[in-house]
Amino acid sequence: MSPSNGSAGSSGNLLDLASGIIAKALAAGATGAECVISEGEEFSANVRMRELESLKESGSRGAGLRILIGRNTGSAYTSDLSAEGLRRLVESAVELGSITTEDPHAGLPEASELGSIQGDLRLFSGDTAGLSTERKIEMARAAEGAALDADPRIANSEGGSFDTNLGRHVFANSLGFAGEYRTSSCSISVAPVAREGESMERDYWFSLARGADGLERPEDIGRKAAARALRRLGAVKVETQRVPVVFEPRTARSLLDSIFEAVHGESIYRNASFLAGKLGTKIAAEALTVIDDGTLPGLFGTSPFDDEGVPTRRTAIIEKGVLKSYLLNTYTARKLGMKTTGNAARGITGNAGIGHGNLYAEAGDATPERIISSISDGFYVTELMGFGVNIVTGDYSRGATGIWIRGGELAFPVSEVTIAGNLNRMLMQIETVGSDLEFRGSTASPTLMIREMTVSGT
Repeated sequence: MSPSNGSAGSSGNLLDLASGIIAKALAAGATGAECVISEGEEFSANVRMRELESLKESGSRGAGLRILIGRNTGSAYTSDLSAEGLRRLVESAVELGSITTEDPHAGLPEASELGSIQGDLRLFSGDTAGLSTERKIEMARAAEGAALDADPRIANSEGGSFDTNLGRHVFANSLGFAGEYRTSSCSISVAPVAREGESMERDYWFSLARGADGLERPEDIGRKAAARALRRLGAVKVETQRVPVVFEPRTARSLLDSIFEAVHGESIYRNASFLAGKLGTKIAAEALTVIDDGTLPGLFGTSPFDDEGVPTRRTAIIEKGVLKSYLLNTYTARKLGMKTTGNAARGITGNAGIGHGNLYAEAGDATPERIISSISDGFYVTELMGFGVNIVTGDYSRGATGIWIRGGELAFPVSEVTIAGNLNRMLMQIETVGSDLEFRGSTASPTLMIREMTVSGT
């Protein structure tokens, strides 16, 4: 089988190269093998205070090989794709495979599990490759300039940037799978600094798309970033209290990151997750449905196949509060006596880990304004700091910045506080899910309101 998605140019050569590496590994004594070839081009234009600060451009290409000798595995990597470089790659992987410890769960997927989503998933946009350096600098300048011009209190800037990335991913294995796809991305970001008296605050905004025509206008990005920085001026602490907490979409995404860690196959088989052993049980409020979908065209968690050659798919993780699925690759599925969910992910070398596709909470029907207007006293979280989440126990404690809600309105900025709870309770207390779902990356969430958490301040 030889699927491809968005292939062009030298893709056939890379597919042939990957298949050739597999053949060499089998000839050298491997009983199974997987090969990844990745190449990419990155560009970044950075401006600060309206002046060009730096231009960066880089390219890379490399091949990774993982082999099996029975149930023993070995892996190696090279950026030297010459005949001699590939010979050493195969030799190193086979040598390591001959001395590693046997693992009864190691192995490739079943041949029947392999495949690729057909059709154009819109992962590559030619206009990204065609953008001139001058145009990229111009858009970075326009975004930062709009932020600086938005208000006299925008006194400084950490800069504006325009970044592009072009990539190609090739995967082949000894079961006959060989596939590849191209990707592109471009982004604009700006981080202005606002000052009023002794108060100085920063914030940022960005836009990300496969092609430049999908980006927000640079001027709109700059003005949004400025408004976010300005609304933080004069922030105060609040007394410690238990109140409703509203996570705006940017911070609500972090709750989905915690859910991903908790349903990660490795966390489950190690019994290192508060969700271990809870399939089919109610673990969240009925308002919450969480989906992992690697098939949505044009998005950043989309691909035609995972990093074991298994087609990506839509998986309901939580459905109306009930835990429906973990996220698994072949290895963790075998450890748990289950089937892969098509979530294998790896770098250029080594064993496959687990990644997500487009991970998101389904939108509800409440606007953010309606959610805020329903709260007499509460905290609207706009930024989180620290890593105080224990996936084993669910204990949650993170530094936070945001805006205090009083009388159903955003009243005044708050900083240097901590929000605390336990994910078991937090998920059950998700009272309202907003209607404002928007993808700015591979993880997305609408506004989420949790009935009660501890906000620790003065």
